[in-house]
Amino acid sequence: MNSDRRKGIICIILAAFFFSLMSLFVKLSGDVPTMQKSLFRNLIAAAVALISLIRSGEPFRVQKGCLKDLLLRSAFGTLGILANFWAIDHLALADANMLSKLSPFFAIIMSAFILKEIPSRFDWLCVAICFTGALFVIRPTAGLASLPALVGVLGGFGAGTAYTFVRKLGKKGERPLIIILFFSLFSCVSVLPFVAADYHPMSMRQLMMLLLAGLSAAGGQLSVTSAYRFAPAKEISIFDYTQIIWAALFGIIVFGTFPDAFSIAGFVLIAGAAVLRWQHARTKQG
Repeated sequence: MNSDRRKGIICIILAAFFFSLMSLFVKLSGDVPTMQKSLFRNLIAAAVALISLIRSGEPFRVQKGCLKDLLLRSAFGTLGILANFWAIDHLALADANMLSKLSPFFAIIMSAFILKEIPSRFDWLCVAICFTGALFVIRPTAGLASLPALVGVLGGFGAGTAYTFVRKLGKKGERPLIIILFFSLFSCVSVLPFVAADYHPMSMRQLMMLLLAGLSAAGGQLSVTSAYRFAPAKEISIFDYTQIIWAALFGIIVFGTFPDAFSIAGFVLIAGAAVLRWQHARTKQG
């Protein structure tokens, strides 16, 4: 396995960890409106990216030919966040999480159109195994045939498409901090009017949870942006499903909820698909 692919896999697993941590803090923040949660998520990420960019001494300049892709990445990413948060508010949390895990599947599909990176049959097999594992873990209900469920699917599509544009920007040489800062500011400006019109006062605990959610999101964004710069979606997207395993661990540690036999079977399928994909990549390189 070459160095870039290995780095991409490590970064996508780190991103899954941070985004799972973000979801935990968002859940712990309680009954704060969706737009308000989204604003804090992206405001902290923007601040972290801005400070990092200033400390690096790099110029605040978008690479030539990247503005359109930055706008598309930001628009689809904002759509993904808002749809996912809205689905969480209107669906059982397990169903909403399962729908959000469609994003790697959409990333592979959209890569074929946007980047002309055609997945192999083996890539599709790994995605199918991993998605089946996700279904074992989540066990979606009949409620998925509802409007909130369709919004949840839209969230997965938005996130997956955004990741594809991250990969495209990386191939053009755009810097991760610029991608994160541009997206975070775009998202903040998009939701600010809604938050101003319907702001809900928060307790100190809720504020702290959302600040931690924002910091976790910043770590996730930096990791996922780096991941798709290092390697194509068809080679590393499968590892994003490890977020379900992280979520299960947080559930055990924080809420004392232990996985049942179905969940364990799902974890085995997810981890098995990831290991299979890794081994296949190593064999091809060898």
